[in-house]
Amino acid sequence: MASMLEYIKIILQKVSFDHRLFEKELRKAIRMLMPEEIKKLKLWCYERFSSNHQPILDRVFLLRASVS
Repeated sequence: MASMLEYIKIILQKVSFDHRLFEKELRKAIRMLMPEEIKKLKLWCYERFSSNHQPILDRVFLLRASVS
């Protein structure tokens, strides 16, 4: 059985064509994951999507860091 983190990665890959949907799913993912999983997701997202979604990644992960 796949972990929640692996499931979220699949979802993000599938919605990466649409900026709004990608951001929505990323925000939802962060609400569902544990802090250690969020760190892994952040690294994976920046490796995979920074060329197309850098502003979204910065906004979502920086906002999360300022709230924590």
